[in-house]
Amino acid sequence: MKQKTLERLSPLIVLAATLLLWELIVRILSIPEYIFPSPSEISLQFGEFREPLLQAAWKTLWVTMLGFGVSIVVGVLLGFLIGSSRMAYTALYPLMVAFNAVPKAAVVPILVVWFGIGLGPGILTAFLISFFPITVNIATGLATMEPELEDVLRVLGARRWDVLMKVGLPRSMPYFYGSLKIAITLAFVGTVLAEMTAGDSGIGYLMQTAGSQQRMSLAFAGLVTIGVMAMVMYEIFSWIEKRTTAWAHRGSQSA
Repeated sequence: MKQKTLERLSPLIVLAATLLLWELIVRILSIPEYIFPSPSEISLQFGEFREPLLQAAWKTLWVTMLGFGVSIVVGVLLGFLIGSSRMAYTALYPLMVAFNAVPKAAVVPILVVWFGIGLGPGILTAFLISFFPITVNIATGLATMEPELEDVLRVLGARRWDVLMKVGLPRSMPYFYGSLKIAITLAFVGTVLAEMTAGDSGIGYLMQTAGSQQRMSLAFAGLVTIGVMAMVMYEIFSWIEKRTTAWAHRGSQSA
């Protein structure tokens, strides 16, 4: 019982120790606020700029979720196409890898030219940076289905479509949820990147403005806000995963 309690509290313990060490280093070395603020200085910004931070966070959140929603639809469809056909896997997978290797920061100026400054670049950047993990994991889950299992199902009269829908997709669910937890954090990165480069609102824009004014405490408060939102969304998907794919975690739960 004590060990389980300690495991649950371990993230909070590590966080508290990190913040304490951070505070001590800044104070002992007398590091100026405009270079590297302490946690106490950052916390003051949440009280002073509560409304601007909440408004910016809300804007960033729903823009991220729009781009992330599109990435789920496109990622699942592409993953199903690539994973269900050996020819599609051979033809499309290298192109997907090459596209993912393109720095998204280099794509944002192009999106600004096409869609202007505002919501468009943020939504599209969140989509472009987050759909690849979903596609790859769905495709991997389908493409690595055991040939023996497929042969048995074919002998029993199952068609290719039946095998994919009744066995392949359920088997891919752990891969899918794993990709969602990665993709949602990347989606926030994409949104903030676009807001810093071509935005007129949101956390990224707030951080860019604070940085240009050398208000590093406010910029770090924006970073903390993004981290908290990403962590909450990660935990939500983890909660859903545990309750919908418990069968895939039998070994880890018993251990």
